[in-house]
Amino acid sequence: MRLEGKTATLSPTPTLPYPHTPILPYVDALTNAHQRAFRQDLLTWFASVKRDMPWRRTDDPYRIWLSEIMLQQTRVDQAWPYYERFTEAFPTVEALAAAPLDTVLLRWEGLGYYSRARNLHKAAKRVVEVFGGTVPDTYDDIITLPGIGPYTAAAVLSIAYGRPHAVLDGNVMRVLTRVFALADDISSSRTRKALQALADALLEPAHPGDFNEAMMELGAMVCSPSAPSCPTCPLHTVCAASAKGTPEAFPVKKKKPPVPHFDIAIGLVFDDAGRLLIQRRPEDKMLGGLWEFPGGKQEAGETLNETCRRELREELGIEVEIVDLFHRVNHTYTHLKVTLHAFRCRLKQGTPTPREGQPIRWVWAEELDDFAFPRANRRLIGALADRAHNPTLFDR
Repeated sequence: MRLEGKTATLSPTPTLPYPHTPILPYVDALTNAHQRAFRQDLLTWFASVKRDMPWRRTDDPYRIWLSEIMLQQTRVDQAWPYYERFTEAFPTVEALAAAPLDTVLLRWEGLGYYSRARNLHKAAKRVVEVFGGTVPDTYDDIITLPGIGPYTAAAVLSIAYGRPHAVLDGNVMRVLTRVFALADDISSSRTRKALQALADALLEPAHPGDFNEAMMELGAMVCSPSAPSCPTCPLHTVCAASAKGTPEAFPVKKKKPPVPHFDIAIGLVFDDAGRLLIQRRPEDKMLGGLWEFPGGKQEAGETLNETCRRELREELGIEVEIVDLFHRVNHTYTHLKVTLHAFRCRLKQGTPTPREGQPIRWVWAEELDDFAFPRANRRLIGALADRAHNPTLFDR
C-alpha cells in the first residue's frame, strides 16, 4: 500500500476500545485489522446487500457519470425517475451535447441544484468536441470537465474504468470518522485532505469501483447520520465510535449559521390579451437558465406592493397596476429561505426591456409547462391552474 510515494507500515491490531485519534495524518492509525475489514469484510457485505439501480446495470461511462451528478445532494429514490427520463431523452453524450439548454433544464426541472444540469451540458459538449465523444479515463483529463470535482472524478474513474481512486463524500466521511473516532472538524480543508489520504490508503486497488460503492452504500444504509445500525455493520469489529457507544457523536462539524429568510415580491404581469410575462434568469446566477416570473427582494421600509412595482420598473422598465395578492409560497433552498408573494398585475406603461438583456416571453398559461421553472415558481403555476378551474368573482 502506497501513499505519497511512501510505503505505509500497518501497526499491530489495537485492543478495544480505541482511544480517540485526533491526529493528522490519520493513516498513522491504520492496522492490519482495518485493512482486512475494509478490503474483505466490507466487500463481502456489499456483494450480499448491493441495491439494484439502473446505473449499476451499465458500464457506460456517460450514464455512470450522469448518475453521480444526479445523486449529489439527492436521494436515490428522488434521482431514479429523473435518471430514467433523462437517459430516454438523451441516451448518449452526443445527444446531450446537441440538445438546447432549455430542453436539458426542462428535463432536469424539480431535481434542483440546476448548476449541475448546466455544467453537465457544457461538459457533454467538451467531451464531444475535445475527447471525440468518449468520457475521459484519466484523472487529469476528466477533472477538466465543467462540474466535475475530485469526488465525481474518482467515482466515474473507479466505477466505469476500474481506476484506483478513492471517493470522499458525506457518507464516506461519516464512516471513516466513526471507525477511527476522529473528532476533527470535517468542514476544515486540512481534515478533508487527511480523510482523503486515509480513504486512498484503505482502497482495495483490485476492485476500486466496488470498494467506493460499498463505502457509500454503508454510509447510506447502515452508518446513517442518526440511529446507525452498528450490530449489522461489516466494520463493527474495528469501529472505535461503536466500541465507545458514541457513533452519533461523529462526524464533528462546525455549527452552521442560521439560514436567512427573504420576502420576495413577484409580478404575474398580464397583457391586454391575457398572456403572462416570463423572463429567463442569467446563466451565471442562482437558478441560472430557468424561467421565472419577474420580481425581487423586499427592501427595508417597503410594502410588498411597493417592492413589486419597483422591481418591475428596475428590471424591465415597466409600470404596472397591482390587482391583488394572488398567492404566497414558502420555499427553502440550501442556504436561504424565501416567501414568494405573487401579485397579479396589469401592464400600464412601457415595453418590457430586460435590464440584463436576458430573454423574455409573453405566453399563455397553458404554455408554461413548455418552460423550465424553479420549484417555487412551478407551485405558483399550479395555483394559476387551480384558479382557472375554480375562478373567483374577479376572474369571472
